[in-house]
Amino acid sequence: MINESTPDLPADSLPPAAQAELTGIAWEELPHLCTGRHDVPDTPDILGAVLAADPAHRVRAVGDLYRLLLHQARVFPATAPAALVLARLLDDPRTLAEGRWERRAGRRPLRAELLNWLASFADIARLDIEDGVGAARDLAAARSARPVLHDCIADFCDADDPLVREAALAATALLLADPCLVSSVPRYAPAVRAVLAVSADSYYRWIARERLAAWGESVTGLVAAEEEHCAALDRAHALADDPFGEGQEQAIRWLEAQPEDTAAPEQRGRRREDPPAPTHAAPPEPAPEPPVPAPGSEAGYQGPWRIARQEERAEWTFTPYVGVGPLHFGMTLEEITHALSEGPAVSSYFAHGDGQQLNYVDFAEIGIRALFEEGRLGCVAVNALTGPQVRLEAAPLTGCAPSQVEDWLVHRTTLQSGSLMYSPAADPVFVDLGLAIRSQRAGDIVLTRPLFLLHDWLDLWHSLPSEEWNYA
Repeated sequence: MINESTPDLPADSLPPAAQAELTGIAWEELPHLCTGRHDVPDTPDILGAVLAADPAHRVRAVGDLYRLLLHQARVFPATAPAALVLARLLDDPRTLAEGRWERRAGRRPLRAELLNWLASFADIARLDIEDGVGAARDLAAARSARPVLHDCIADFCDADDPLVREAALAATALLLADPCLVSSVPRYAPAVRAVLAVSADSYYRWIARERLAAWGESVTGLVAAEEEHCAALDRAHALADDPFGEGQEQAIRWLEAQPEDTAAPEQRGRRREDPPAPTHAAPPEPAPEPPVPAPGSEAGYQGPWRIARQEERAEWTFTPYVGVGPLHFGMTLEEITHALSEGPAVSSYFAHGDGQQLNYVDFAEIGIRALFEEGRLGCVAVNALTGPQVRLEAAPLTGCAPSQVEDWLVHRTTLQSGSLMYSPAADPVFVDLGLAIRSQRAGDIVLTRPLFLLHDWLDLWHSLPSEEWNYA
């Protein structure tokens, strides 16, 4: 059993085993998703910040692990070496520090969240190149790391903390896909059934069903229980949303009593089942023309609906769930101000406990709104009239006809279940891109106001402040 207290240790020192692993790797030859990009940390800096004394630095480092090293379920040259370093951190008592992490609800120890990252890593490592998980060499490196990771994680499967225990079991169950570890399956299968299969986390439950089935065990009862649970949730939500139906109050109370699903948004309800048999599809419709930006206002026009000309707009690109232009998610206001070389024109705060918390900041000169959660950048809204021209595959997203942008994005995106959502205002939200297309008035017309988002901002109705909904 692992049961430790947190001693007073130096703030940013790594334990010897992790430090030896870190310094023995030629990181300059092993890029992550955005190595070399302005203000994006390199992998050693991310790993060094995981045990930082400042909780905000730890949260940002863990977010960077997902955004830069496991981006969209892909591995990169730096991913497997980083996983080996992280595994050496797990027994450091500083990982007992609790916090709120970007991708999961509630509070949990840093140790549990690092194990969750390693579970995601192990999940990807068992896929194939055809699944789009990265280059063959990087996938091979990820697979070769699995036995070492298993040795580092094994003891935590009996941890006293249930959150650590579940995360360790999830990672271990996925690591056992390695042929070298098959002999360990009988040791862990009972715990996977007894612990993961009944977890409040839907991703853990899915891992239990998938792995137990792969090990030749019956999962009929688990599948039936999951289907019954999902059906009960659907019925309760339907009743709770019906103000005129009987049983609304009872349904609301029942839903409030249910444990919160802490799975990451893109993992909830995740499936890796055999694909259905191919069907004869209708001939594809012709691809829509890429969107074009609205022409700018005539030179000298200074009215309230003035639209900037293309030569007046900054040219930005974006990387989903990493950043847009010179900004990357997780920045503080001070870092954003430095990156833009511009001070805020408008700042909005809201009451939080006994103090105030930053809500959003407008940068009028560049034409963006930066929206924050717990003092860190989580969303960037680009002004349709004056903001930078953000491009995807050379196509403009700012200041265009909304229907053209939506049609083009829908056609170019491989839409899977849950990958396209709509807000109550009918704004399309493209989950795989972390992109929402809102509309902004420009006199008698409306133009696109793109929003670039982190995962927990995808539910626009609940995440955006009222000032954003009322933006003219």
